[in-house]
Amino acid sequence: MDLEDSPYVTTVQALEALYGPIAPPSLVKEVDHLHPVYKPFIEAATFVILASSGEGGLDASPRGDQAGFVHIEDSKTLYLPDRRGNNRIDTLHNIVQDPRVALLFLVPGVGETLRVNGTAQISIDPDLLARFAVDGKPPKSVLRITVTAVYFQCSRAVIRSGLWEASKQVPRSALPSAGQILKAVSHAAIDGEAYDKALPGRIADTLY
Repeated sequence: MDLEDSPYVTTVQALEALYGPIAPPSLVKEVDHLHPVYKPFIEAATFVILASSGEGGLDASPRGDQAGFVHIEDSKTLYLPDRRGNNRIDTLHNIVQDPRVALLFLVPGVGETLRVNGTAQISIDPDLLARFAVDGKPPKSVLRITVTAVYFQCSRAVIRSGLWEASKQVPRSALPSAGQILKAVSHAAIDGEAYDKALPGRIADTLY
């Protein structure tokens, strides 16, 4: 196949020619700080996807808690407590190697999402950990994120997906359970039925 007949876009020039000019609102919406008009999205968000990159590869990690769990310290600083998980700490490994991060904030019922880019540091300052304790249980670390870019994403993706529509919700029973997945990928080395039976209690006991 000749290069001209390739089905892949391989240059910036070809990419920009394919998509055309950027609409002015898409440029003006980006700022380098937590503008007051953007702060309510972070304060109302109960879910954020945290993306990072390191020597081991890429990572996009879900983070969720009560609204306001990502704390706005000032116009350039966010604090994100690292709650209990599976201790893979892929994101934290990446941040140690490369501090650049990207966050996508979702607010239940709202079509627009908020995107924040910046750099992160892993803090274990005792006073900071104590600030984010829940039921007397502090996180093991808190991410201090220095903001470099903030902008909203329009609602097209959320509308197309029907993300917040109750009629689009998939019954959990329609997909493999966590135990079924582990049993399959471990070639039955993990007892999937026992895992599923213990999972609700384990989650309740280790939420914070």
